[in-house]
Amino acid sequence: MLESWVFWTVLAYLCGSVSFALLLGRLKGVDLRQVGSGNPGATNLGRAVGRAWGALCFVLDVLKGLVPVLVAGLVMGHAGRAELAAIEAWQWLAVAAGTICGHLFPVYHGFRGGKGVATGLGALLGFYPLLTVPALVAGGVWLVLLATLRYVSVASMAAAAAMPLLVLAYGWLLEATLQRQVPLLTVTALLAVLVVLRHLGNIQRLLAGTEPKVGRRAAERAASQV
Repeated sequence: MLESWVFWTVLAYLCGSVSFALLLGRLKGVDLRQVGSGNPGATNLGRAVGRAWGALCFVLDVLKGLVPVLVAGLVMGHAGRAELAAIEAWQWLAVAAGTICGHLFPVYHGFRGGKGVATGLGALLGFYPLLTVPALVAGGVWLVLLATLRYVSVASMAAAAAMPLLVLAYGWLLEATLQRQVPLLTVTALLAVLVVLRHLGNIQRLLAGTEPKVGRRAAERAASQV
């Protein structure tokens, strides 16, 4: 059973369903669904109760994506291999999809979850090494855009959109055939679309000029809404 991708996909979904943002918010006496953007994620938590709590939530969300995927890959014998057969890649990617879907539609929290950016990053990092390197570069893109533009939403969408291109480039460096890359390109492209769809509200606020930036003023604005 431990070598079954179905078992690991279900387990990954259950792990992904743990909403650290809601749990940490409750520790601070805050219901995230009732404050700020209403999104049960690290960004809204940081605005509501402090950056340190938001950073802790981000790390925990990354880990709940990374750990199930990496452990499943090790047990199934996929981790550490520079090439995977298509069926092996699809099965391992199903585990990654499981933890992301858990975050988006958590069974423990009424199937109302966050936007999946941190958990998606963790899942991709756990897909070692084929998606780990592209995910690290995408993480760098996220950090640079966040530091320059100070919009978490813009940084997140741009990093997600860059992933398929980074996967293609990394595959070229590894001299992988396009056929071998189809599963990875398909899933990262779908993930990019999903991230953008989960940020439609942010896009509307960006167009309206009301999207809060990261920084002191954004924190003050969020605090005034609590």
